[in-house]
Amino acid sequence: MTSSAPGSKSDGRGDPLVSPTGAPPLLQVEGLGQRYGGRTVLRDIAFTLPAGESLGVIGESGAGKSTLARLVMALERPHQGRVSWSGEDVNAMSAAARRALRPRVQMVFQDPYGSLDPRWRVGRSVIEPLAALPMSEAQRRERLAEVLAAVGLEADAALRYPHQFSGGQRQRLAIARALSTRPRLIVADEPLSALDVSVQAQILALLRDLQRREGISLVVVSHDLPAIEVLCDHALVLRGGEAVEQGPAARVLGEPRHPYTQDLLAALA
Repeated sequence: MTSSAPGSKSDGRGDPLVSPTGAPPLLQVEGLGQRYGGRTVLRDIAFTLPAGESLGVIGESGAGKSTLARLVMALERPHQGRVSWSGEDVNAMSAAARRALRPRVQMVFQDPYGSLDPRWRVGRSVIEPLAALPMSEAQRRERLAEVLAAVGLEADAALRYPHQFSGGQRQRLAIARALSTRPRLIVADEPLSALDVSVQAQILALLRDLQRREGISLVVVSHDLPAIEVLCDHALVLRGGEAVEQGPAARVLGEPRHPYTQDLLAALA
C-alpha cells in the first residue's frame, strides 16, 4: 500500500494499489476470499504492504477482520486468492517450506492466554517459538532476556506464571513471544480490546516504539480507530467481508470517502 506509480492498479474503492518494482513486497494479498459452509465471509480483498510499514484493518464485529488475519498467517487456506510473503504464495509452499518461513511471521492474539500456557513459567512460553531454530540453550536464554527487556519487563519475570501478571503485562509477554524469532511481520488481532484504557495507551506506545526501533511490519486488526490512526501508515476498512475503503490511514480516518467509514467515525464523535 504505497503511493501511485506506473503499473499500479486501482482497487475501485479509494487510493490505488501499487505493484512495486524490484524486490517483492513483504506481504501481498490478491483477490482473497473465504467461505464457511455456504456463507461467504470475505470477498476479493487485495492490498500490498511494503517492509517496515503498518496496516490497520478496521470494521465492526463480523466484518471479516479476524478471518483476514488468520488467512494472512496461513492458519487457514482461502477459498480463493493468494497470500504471498516476500513474493511466495504461502498456500502453495510445502509444509517444510512454510515451517522454515514461519519464524519471520508471528501473531499477537486478543487474549494473551492464547499464547501463554497457564501451566508453564512464562519464560518457557516466550521462547517456545525458538525450539525450531538452530540455537543453543545459552542463545535462547540470551534472547529471552532481550525480548523481556524490549517490552519493559525484568528478566526475573521469566520465572513466574501467567496468572501472576496483570492483563497489560500478559499482553507484553505475548508481544515478547512474537518478537523472540526476530520476525519481519507481526499480525496483531485486537491487541488492545481486552485492556483498560490506561493500559491500552501503554501497549499502543510499545507497539509503535518496537515498529520504529526494530523495523517490523505490522497488520493490526482493530475496531479502535484512534489506535489505528496513531499506529498505522495505511488503513483498510471492511464491511460485511468486503473492502469498502483503503489508503493512507491519515486520509482514510481524516477525510473518509465511503459513507460506512464516515459512519464509523461519526459514532466516535
